[in-house]
Amino acid sequence: MDILPAIDLKDGKAVRLTKGLMDSAKIYNDEPWKVAQEFEKIGATWLHLVDLNGAFAGIPKNLEEIKKIRKMCDIQIELGGGIRDEDTIKRYLDLGVDRIILGSVALKNADFVKTVAKKYPIAVGIDAIDGFVAVEGWAEKSTMKATDLALMFADAGVEALICTDVGKDGTLSGVNVDFTLEIAKVSGIDTIASGGVRDIEDIIALKESGKVSGVIVGKAFYEGTLDLKEAFKVALG
Repeated sequence: MDILPAIDLKDGKAVRLTKGLMDSAKIYNDEPWKVAQEFEKIGATWLHLVDLNGAFAGIPKNLEEIKKIRKMCDIQIELGGGIRDEDTIKRYLDLGVDRIILGSVALKNADFVKTVAKKYPIAVGIDAIDGFVAVEGWAEKSTMKATDLALMFADAGVEALICTDVGKDGTLSGVNVDFTLEIAKVSGIDTIASGGVRDIEDIIALKESGKVSGVIVGKAFYEGTLDLKEAFKVALG
């Protein structure tokens, strides 16, 4: 099981949100590339990177910081936030991003996602509020169930599904293991858990499920409730 430490970019800074609310942003570092280097030194092989401004604007908004992180680190990067078209996908891949995360567009234009998944390394972000897909930077709740969206991409060739329980995200209240397992079971695709990770018990629970391919760790690292080195030992054990 992979552990993907997270950096959320807002106005060029590394921040964390609570339940996806932009006005809840807490700044942790003015130089995100240094955080990425720290993750790499600890042993991370993947970085989960999100352009929060881009998620709301629908276009890249933290491009210079993304370039700097790519330049300063050898870690693999998956990137999401405001990626709505093929030109943006190619632009980021040309910069050296390893995998593109498509979120809102997966609900609005599933055919587009299926098309680009055949050509590029794509992960689909399924963010849910009360089991229904959240869109537009988590600002809106759709009428589609998260499991129904997962099923749509079961044979589309996407590399992974990243499922986030928005209600738990940034709360340190514990990861929603059942939700993650439900997405994995329905889709048959490598599924990455996200939202609410608090401590090593969450990592153990996900690992022991045997069905989860990865977990994103954000606030638990920044607030010191999870020792990443210990988490890597559990995940790889």
